[in-house]
Amino acid sequence: MVLSAVISALHVLTLALGLGAVFARGRRLRDLRRAPADTAALRGVLAADGLWAVAAASWIVTGLVRAFAGIEKASVFYTHNGFFFVKMGLFLIVFALEVRPIATFTRWRRARAAGQAPWTSADATLATLIRINDVQVVLTILIPFSAALMARGVWLF
Repeated sequence: MVLSAVISALHVLTLALGLGAVFARGRRLRDLRRAPADTAALRGVLAADGLWAVAAASWIVTGLVRAFAGIEKASVFYTHNGFFFVKMGLFLIVFALEVRPIATFTRWRRARAAGQAPWTSADATLATLIRINDVQVVLTILIPFSAALMARGVWLF
């Protein structure tokens, strides 16, 4: 019972970490768009991105444990509820949207380590990353609503 509570708490706390990180990443990306040479904004983007990655890994691990380790509810509770699949679908969309930011920030980290500017001020990448990030913020906010409906036994189908 204690393990179940700890895993549940970690899963929920990860939402706070992840939402804060993706929101902060978006703010810092906007700072970079306004001032492309702002190294503090770049460090902020990369730091927030790192926290976003930690949150994603924690969501995956704690979510899999909660759904399939049998320490809380039986797996059938999750796999037979439509809101579980809505929640997983939203998470997968967030994850799929992350492919471009991962590639971009990896390139930026390498360029920065080599002492080069990661982008030019005319680069359209920032605008695209900001749009992706904004969609991820919205989807991340929607995930707990789906989870709450699922946890209360509301059935989608």
